[in-house]
Amino acid sequence: MRGSAEKDQQLFSYVSLEDRVPKHHPLRAIRKLIDPILKELSPRFDEIYATTGRRSIPPEQLLRALLLQVLYTVRSERLLMEQLDYNLLFRWFVGLSMDDRVWDATVFTKNRKRLLKGDIARAFFAAVVEDARKRRLLSDEHFTVDGTLLEAWASQKSFRPKDEPPKPGGEGRNADVDFRKEKRSNDTHASRTDPDARLAKKGPGKEARLSYCGSVLMDNRHGLVVDTEVRHATGTAEVDAALGMLKRQRKRAGRRTVGGDKLYDTREFVRGTRRLGFTPHVAQNTSGRPSMIDERTTRHAGYAESQRRRKLVEESFGWKKTVGLLRKLRHRGTELVDWIFAFTSAAYNLVRIRTLIAAGVCP
Repeated sequence: MRGSAEKDQQLFSYVSLEDRVPKHHPLRAIRKLIDPILKELSPRFDEIYATTGRRSIPPEQLLRALLLQVLYTVRSERLLMEQLDYNLLFRWFVGLSMDDRVWDATVFTKNRKRLLKGDIARAFFAAVVEDARKRRLLSDEHFTVDGTLLEAWASQKSFRPKDEPPKPGGEGRNADVDFRKEKRSNDTHASRTDPDARLAKKGPGKEARLSYCGSVLMDNRHGLVVDTEVRHATGTAEVDAALGMLKRQRKRAGRRTVGGDKLYDTREFVRGTRRLGFTPHVAQNTSGRPSMIDERTTRHAGYAESQRRRKLVEESFGWKKTVGLLRKLRHRGTELVDWIFAFTSAAYNLVRIRTLIAAGVCP
C-alpha cells in the first residue's frame, strides 16, 4: 500500500538530540576529547569575562561552534549560524537544545577579540597537546619543522607605495590599478587593507602574493603538531620561527633530533639547533655551496628515518588548507592570523588523536 506524502505538522518531538546522533558518529569522539579540555580552561574564561552584567554566550559554546566551522569547512560565520539553526547534529555538539535561538553572526567579532586577548586559542592548543602527551602519543625526542605561505586577505591592488597619499574620497570598489613595469618590494610598498602582509612567493618562477608565513613543529611519532608560530613572510621567517619553537620545548636528557627540508640547511639553523641540544637532520642543500650537514650525520640510520618521517608535516598543511579554510585567510593582522592558525592546528590534532584511538594505538 502506497504511503501518503501529506503529513500533519507535529508540534512536539519526543526524541532527544542525544538519541538523534548516531552512537559511532565521529563528532562523539571529538566532543569526548574536548569536554575535559574546556572544563580545564574554565578558570581562564572567568578571567576574561565580567562578574556582573548581562549573561553572555558561554565561551565553551563559541569554541565548539568555531571548531565545527573548521571541521566541516564552513566558509563564514553567517553560514555557520544558518547551519546551527537547522542542523540538529551541530546543535547537539555546541550544546544547544532544539528550541534555543541561535546567535547573530556578529557575536564572533566581539567575542573573538575577547578570546584573543585571553590567548584562549593558544591555551586550547596547549591543552590538546598535553592530552596527547598523557596518552603517550608524543615522543619528545624526534621532531620536524616546516613552514608554509598563508595567502593574506588582501588584493594585489592594495599593495601601494608607502609614501603615496590616499586619494580623496577613496578609490572606489575594485578600482583600476596598473602596476606593470613598476618595481614593488616590501621595503617601499605595503598593503592598504592588511599592512602586516608581505609580498612573497613559494619558489623561483612562482607568482608573488601577499602572504604570512605559518610554521609548525611536529612530533615524528604520530605526526601531531606540538607548536605553531606565524610571522611576516620574510626570507628568514621559517628559520627564525623554527629556532623559537625549539627553544620553547621542555628540556630533557638524551639526544633529540629535528628534521627539515633544504631550506633549513643554513649555518644559523644548524648551529642554533646544536646549541639547543638538537641534532639537525635536515636535507642537504648542495646547489652551488657546501652543505652544513656532513657524513657524520647522514651515515646514521636515524637520519634517513627523520627524512622519511618529516613528510608527515605536509599532511597537516594539506588538511589545514583544504579542510581548515587556510588556503585563503579570512582574517587580518599577524596576531589574529596566529590565533586562527593555532586553533586550526588544535583541530587537526583532535582529528589525529580520534583516529589513533579508533585504531587502538592509545586508550
